[in-house]
Amino acid sequence: MVDALRECFGVEVREVGDHYQISYGALRLLDVSTGKTGKTLIVHTESNTAASDDVILDTNRRFRRYLDSVTGFSTKERVKKAKTVEKED
Repeated sequence: MVDALRECFGVEVREVGDHYQISYGALRLLDVSTGKTGKTLIVHTESNTAASDDVILDTNRRFRRYLDSVTGFSTKERVKKAKTVEKED
């Protein structure tokens, strides 16, 4: 999870408790952690609404690549799976 953040975004990762955080491009904050069982990836984002269109597109591409890498599922597969999985706190 942490190595993929470094690889996909090329920035240093901050460890805050059991969460890992970065700031990059159109993401003021990207916070990731695992659920209680370790099988769920919990992602919280805060956007930088002042980012240019080019920055937004680059950030979105990197974010999708990160999720593909960490979950092993494509966007379409993640959406399908999310509809069938109960929420984990």
